[in-house]
Amino acid sequence: MAQHKSSIKRIRSTAKKTEKNLSKTSKLKTVIKKVRTSKTKEEASKNLQIAISYLDKLGKKGVIHKNKAANQKSKLSRLLNKQK
Repeated sequence: MAQHKSSIKRIRSTAKKTEKNLSKTSKLKTVIKKVRTSKTKEEASKNLQIAISYLDKLGKKGVIHKNKAANQKSKLSRLLNKQK
């Protein structure tokens, strides 16, 4: 068990941050899934813009790595371009 006040506070704040990050990554998975399961190209492009915005936001805040965000955006864009 932690002894110092600062380490006790660190445990509390880490738990809060972990909970927030889990909810954000869960929403990210949902947003990406919407892009992948879109029926029409118009719907997919609309969902792609939402996903790109959310990926940029999470990459900037450090929830996910910036390169991972870039890779995800690239994969989703390629998927949209292949769609008819």
